[in-house]
Amino acid sequence: MSDTGLPEPWLRGTLHKVPAVQRAVVHALELATEDLQRWCGSLSDEQVNARPGGLPPVAFHLRHIARSLGRLLTYAEGRDLSEQQLAALKSEMDRGASRDALFSELSSALADSVLRVQAFDVSAFEQIRVVGRRRLPTTVAGLLVHVADHTQRHVGQAVTTAKIVLAMPT
Repeated sequence: MSDTGLPEPWLRGTLHKVPAVQRAVVHALELATEDLQRWCGSLSDEQVNARPGGLPPVAFHLRHIARSLGRLLTYAEGRDLSEQQLAALKSEMDRGASRDALFSELSSALADSVLRVQAFDVSAFEQIRVVGRRRLPTTVAGLLVHVADHTQRHVGQAVTTAKIVLAMPT
């Protein structure tokens, strides 16, 4: 049960027609959306950019989640990253982000990712894919699972940082 009183997305009995692996990934993305909105959605622009104790700001995690989803799914689709994706990677720690722009980018990326995840054919899950400049080997399924766990890892970091920022004296 989440703090809202609702069961977490994976316990709501939704997406019955979506294959299990993709359903789990989509549920993880739905939970990420809810948790980030709940814990970070009311932060001010100053708060999303705050770096308590030198931690990466909430802004970084929101950008990183949005942009890494695109990168990971690009690899899962068997494509190389675009120049635009590589440039965006280098700007994830940039200062001065607005909360509204961050959540707009995140919302678009999550919605796009749900569609991309659901578009995979189950028969492709064991296909080999490569990741990064070193072209490290994995599979389509490995990348899809990593979409979920990597997203949740950064959600946890964003939420923790937000709680620290909110507890700081003003």
